[in-house]
Amino acid sequence: MARMFIVVGLGNPGVQYEGTRHNTGRLVVGAFLKMFAFPESLFQKKYQALAAEGKVGREKVLVLFPETFMNKSGASVSTIVTSKKKAESLVVVHDDLDLPLGKIKISFNRGNAGHRGVASIVRAIKTEAFVRIRVGISPATPSGKLKKPQGDREVERHILGEFKPSELEMLKKVSKKVAQALETIVLEGREGAMNKFN
Repeated sequence: MARMFIVVGLGNPGVQYEGTRHNTGRLVVGAFLKMFAFPESLFQKKYQALAAEGKVGREKVLVLFPETFMNKSGASVSTIVTSKKKAESLVVVHDDLDLPLGKIKISFNRGNAGHRGVASIVRAIKTEAFVRIRVGISPATPSGKLKKPQGDREVERHILGEFKPSELEMLKKVSKKVAQALETIVLEGREGAMNKFN
């Protein structure tokens, strides 16, 4: 069977979460779908996710937006990533408090850094050996110093808060970068993408 890349945009289902920072993975992967003219993503019960299949170059790519809540994302991903071999073709895109808005970082086989969606996927597929595109959502000073929210309540308020219009502008630029990173991962491999985008 030819290999297929699986791209997962993490977020929470439901209208009330649409514009929130915790839905960054969903938002930027949505832009990737448009860029590569994928069909509209539709709910597929077998994946418990909105799914769309398309191509980047000649490579097949399946995009999933789990319709479970963030901390149960693994239930959706494990329906298709059923082995460590398949996990190597998995790319999870998610929000990251350790990076300022506007920055992305590609990592492979790393811990979840407290991200519940990522932790859920690791538990479900029993490996950390997959690619993650981490998309910054923390505020920064004009000089670029991270101003990460402190304390559980502040963190929760920040990640479940909606992007401001100025931040959405920035997110548009980041979405382009993520789409290019995904294209590079699919066509040139993760090492090439890390060298180019990190």
